[in-house]
Amino acid sequence: MGKGDNGQKLDNERRRHFFCICRESEQRALESLKKEVDDPSDLLSSWVVGKDCCKWEGVVCDHLTRHVIELHIISDWEESSYVRINSLEWLPSLLSLEHLEIHYVDLSSATNWLQVINMLPSLVRLYLSNCGLHHMTPLLHHNFSSLETLDLSENNFNSPVPNWVFNLASLVYLDLSSSNFTGPFPDGPVNLTSLTAFMAYYNSFNCLLPKWLFDLSNLEYIDLHGSGLEGAIPSKSENITKLKFLDLSHNMLSGKFTNLIVKLKKLGYLGLSNNLFDGEVSEMGNSSSLSHLYLDHNKLTGTFPKSLGKLSALEDFSISHNRLEGVVTESHFSELTQLTDFSASRNNLTLKVSENWIPPFQAMYIVIGGWNIGPLFPMWLRTQKMMMYVDISDGGIQGEVPAWFWNLASQIRLLNLSHNQFVGEVPNISIPSGLVGNEVGPWSIDLNSNKFSGPLPLIPTTVVELDLSYNSFSKGLSNFLCEGKNESYKLVILNLGENYLSEEIPDCWMNWPNLTVLILRDNNLIGGIPGSMKVLSNLKSLDFRRNRLNGPFPSSLGNCTKLHKIDLAENEFVGKLPSWLGLRFPTLVVLILRSNKFDGELPQELCHLKDLQILDLANNTFIGIIPRCISNFSAMVKGKAEVEYYELNYAHYWAFLIESAMVMTKGNMYQYDTILKLFTSMDMSSNYLSGHIPISLTRLEGLRSFNFSKNNLTGGIPNGIGDMKALESVDLSENQFYGQIPQSFSSLFTLSYLNLSDNNLSGMIPLSTQLQSFDPTSFQGNKLCGLPLLVNCSSGGKTPNHEYEKDENDKDEVDWFYISMAIGFSLSFWGVCGSLLFKRSWRHAYFRFLDCSWEWLLAKAPIC
Repeated sequence: MGKGDNGQKLDNERRRHFFCICRESEQRALESLKKEVDDPSDLLSSWVVGKDCCKWEGVVCDHLTRHVIELHIISDWEESSYVRINSLEWLPSLLSLEHLEIHYVDLSSATNWLQVINMLPSLVRLYLSNCGLHHMTPLLHHNFSSLETLDLSENNFNSPVPNWVFNLASLVYLDLSSSNFTGPFPDGPVNLTSLTAFMAYYNSFNCLLPKWLFDLSNLEYIDLHGSGLEGAIPSKSENITKLKFLDLSHNMLSGKFTNLIVKLKKLGYLGLSNNLFDGEVSEMGNSSSLSHLYLDHNKLTGTFPKSLGKLSALEDFSISHNRLEGVVTESHFSELTQLTDFSASRNNLTLKVSENWIPPFQAMYIVIGGWNIGPLFPMWLRTQKMMMYVDISDGGIQGEVPAWFWNLASQIRLLNLSHNQFVGEVPNISIPSGLVGNEVGPWSIDLNSNKFSGPLPLIPTTVVELDLSYNSFSKGLSNFLCEGKNESYKLVILNLGENYLSEEIPDCWMNWPNLTVLILRDNNLIGGIPGSMKVLSNLKSLDFRRNRLNGPFPSSLGNCTKLHKIDLAENEFVGKLPSWLGLRFPTLVVLILRSNKFDGELPQELCHLKDLQILDLANNTFIGIIPRCISNFSAMVKGKAEVEYYELNYAHYWAFLIESAMVMTKGNMYQYDTILKLFTSMDMSSNYLSGHIPISLTRLEGLRSFNFSKNNLTGGIPNGIGDMKALESVDLSENQFYGQIPQSFSSLFTLSYLNLSDNNLSGMIPLSTQLQSFDPTSFQGNKLCGLPLLVNCSSGGKTPNHEYEKDENDKDEVDWFYISMAIGFSLSFWGVCGSLLFKRSWRHAYFRFLDCSWEWLLAKAPIC
């Protein structure tokens, strides 16, 4: 329903103003607005002070009375700087104003806007869309008895809709959409007997669907989608027989699906998708008016309704993502001659039609992924000359794709043949000569999880998403990447994982500047990472896992500063990690380098990766200590990164690709995708790291899993480990830890995996719900006693009083503090300095004290 006068036409003679002279009081009022308005886009340039206001753009006067009867101030919504009006105090001077239209103008400072407008007794049409309104002062009495149109859409009220709005007997058109109105609606009574159009979508009413809405006999248009509505649609809806448009989608409506189609004979559009409707779809009758029907993403059951085939006017039908089952035959489509969009994927349906079936429609959308279509390829698709969006994924189809279908691929925008059993080679997909322009050529091609083989096909530059993963493509990447030497591709997502690709990665990435996701995992690629990858400045996700790539950490990635994920695991990379690795990727969430040949000490700069949630450096040959600055990993402190969830969702069209990570935790490898945003892990196992666990580790209170096993770590386990309340998995096995297991372990109620085996730990295992439930192998290879081990503790092995226990590092810090104080009071400055210069043992002790003190400060300092 568009904005306008709702079919009412003003008398052309009355609107004429060529011979009018604006009334003096109204002229002054508009001139005061002109002087005070903040108008960076010069919207009111025709408003020349001193010249007749009836000739100003947006001002309409009555040629008989000379009163201003219409005022239109409409800013360009694409302008970065809106017109700003700080006050509407000038407005009551326009007493004859009938039509006030202000769009995309900042009125946020005009907090008394409603009281001022209430002083206009003749107002018929009021439009205040996208004006930054955020406050509605209650009205004791309103003067809107003549109001026929009210548009308050796209504001930010954050309050219920005032009751007086629902008692405007003359109101014909009401638009409250996208204004952050809250619920509930009034129970009644309401007086909207003239209302024909009601829009209130994208609000937060969070209340029951009002029953009175379906008693408004003049209603023709209702749009309440995405407004938090609950409950059932009233069973009695005979009163709204004039209704042509009803959209209640994206709410929380429930109950059995009522037969609105049969009752509402004039209904042309019915949107009930993304709700909680259940039960069977009732018979639809033979409505001659219904053209758009959306029932997708509900819980509908039963068979596919046969009466669908009688809806002769139906153009767009969606019932995807429900629980329908049974067989669909040709009779279900018998009279659907107007059908252009058909979407019914993700139901347990079987299509049984004759091999020579010619559908009565020419569809643009054919989306039936998840149907049992095979084993033969659906030959009826050959009759469809208008296809632009085709999904026959997961259809049990076998064999080769016919050549005629590949010829059609150049016209299909979104093509999904994934999760079938197609075999053979995929030919090059090209746009026929003579066809040019942005609207020509495929955008998304998904062939994943089939048995396609041979070389990679060449694609048009128009493709934005390409998924060829989980197939048997072989040979190299050179022909695919380097064929179009002088063309720039639009490709954003490229997934070639899980194939048999070999050879080196070619050095010709210059023509792929838009790549955001690059997945080459699980192939047989060799060699290093080419330098031309530095042009991929938009890259956010890089996965080269499980190949045979080698060389140092790729310097070409230094320019890819938008990366959220780097996975180079299970390759043959060598050398030290560059310090810039921790400085070039401010939004890196996943860094996985496990099972390579990296060596040297871990650079301190890694601690600059504040958004890092997954750090996996396991199974390399790193030496030295665990950096004490690891408490700077603020995402591991908070339990999540600052990167928003939508930033890890790389889908463009119907492909749904969210960021994922393979993580070793709880002794097994798991893939995290939908809950990746909530998972944090640190794995430095199977290296040659030495020294103590830094007590700053205990600041990572959002960490869920850490593994330092199979290293040369020593010292005690930090007592503050009990502060890490989110821990689910801890592996410190095969090191040289000694001392007792901290009593604070008993407070880790979420801990479900623990391995402390093969160390030098001693004493009694603390008593807790979790610790005694672990397998005894979690504690073997130590000098421990108590359950779950079968070794009883002696009377002298009672659990010590841990209340005053301190970490070994803390003890050293306290001792040296008093020693340094004694030195400071007993010797002069040069005496101390001289001692430190000439007494080697003192010098080592002093600097060890400073080292410990610095670690203690890192652990205690707040994180910015």
